[in-house]
Amino acid sequence: MAKIKIAYIGGGSTRAPGTVASFIRQAANFAGSEIVLHDLEPERLELVRALSVKMAQAQGADLKISATLERHAALMGADAVLSSYRPGGFEARMQDERIPLEHGLIGQETQGAGGFFMALRAINVAKGLVEDMEKVCPRATLFNYTNPVNIVAQAVADFSSVKVVSLCEGPIVFPRELAEFASLDPDRVRAPMVGLNHACWSVEALYDNEPMIPLLEQALERGMKDPWERRLLELAVAMESLPASYMKYYYFQREMLEDLQSKPTTRGQDILADSPDYWAHYREQLESKNPTLDPLRSRGGIFELEVAVDVMDAFFNDKNEVWPCNVVNNGALKDFEDSRVVEVPCLVGLEGVRPLSGYRVPAAVRGLLHHLGEYQQLAANAAWSGSRKQAIQALASNPLVPTLPLAQTVYDALSHAHRAHLPERLW
Repeated sequence: MAKIKIAYIGGGSTRAPGTVASFIRQAANFAGSEIVLHDLEPERLELVRALSVKMAQAQGADLKISATLERHAALMGADAVLSSYRPGGFEARMQDERIPLEHGLIGQETQGAGGFFMALRAINVAKGLVEDMEKVCPRATLFNYTNPVNIVAQAVADFSSVKVVSLCEGPIVFPRELAEFASLDPDRVRAPMVGLNHACWSVEALYDNEPMIPLLEQALERGMKDPWERRLLELAVAMESLPASYMKYYYFQREMLEDLQSKPTTRGQDILADSPDYWAHYREQLESKNPTLDPLRSRGGIFELEVAVDVMDAFFNDKNEVWPCNVVNNGALKDFEDSRVVEVPCLVGLEGVRPLSGYRVPAAVRGLLHHLGEYQQLAANAAWSGSRKQAIQALASNPLVPTLPLAQTVYDALSHAHRAHLPERLW
């Protein structure tokens, strides 16, 4: 089994204990490996480190776990770099959600104006991260889980020599969720998805090797109480393909905006309100003889970022397994330029993370995905080295920002709110 050094950037976050739990669950695949946690907040970083060490010891995991505030030290000699960080924390996410809503736009972590500013902040950090990697661990692979994962990966792939693969559990989760909405067994679904991150669609949808779409039609005919479950099934039936749940922001834009505006708090506010209990739970478990994470009191659940752990296992242990990944297209999907980062099933082994060719994006949704792909590229360019003018051009190209005046107004508001986390050229 692979014995490697993993630098976990963002290792003091609310999700970090669950991520380490994922490594511990697969400790046999990484026996003798070292995980170095890195973060900017010393108190939380030390709590995660201490809890992680205790969880590993309690479960007999052969993993060495340490922590450092120095990014260079974390990266030195690393074979893999796992990045999952949030510049500005959930306070910044709240602004990404709240400010667009004040201007009649959808505010969301990865979509629209909010997602664009998350990309600007994330790539501002990623730029320094990959520069450090080029110096101290140039052969390491960046396994990115920082949102928006597609735009971050596009920027790193275009402007850095670092090998990068971005990861998201969405292509695994979305078909299962749709099956559950229709009262079907998610374990009996086969539906590989392709496209862009948070904008992927199934290339086929089978239930026990039979077409799944008719079963969704039957569920709609029986009637459904939850309006959003119904709308997503309606979208799948209309397009004859299973969508990423984020497609609701585009195909039901008015309803989604009204829904978000009607809520007293944003998702970021809700998470921020829950955060003290997450940390209280982690402190409680640190005092336990056999620490066990409670899925209801752990950010994201018990096992976090497990797709990243699965992909690392396949990569370093040369398992040649197929996993959904965000990588440079290189001709795999005819619907996108070769240089575009796409989300597609990939063969993962020591030879790398190689996209499988032969798939096509469903024709009915191809136009929207082309639009989103162009926005992805413009956003990556602006975030890495562009000017304020280029950033506004990118934002105005987003399908959820319908006019130039709105793009200019919301850009001014969000750039002011996030000034501490943006380079001066984007102010």
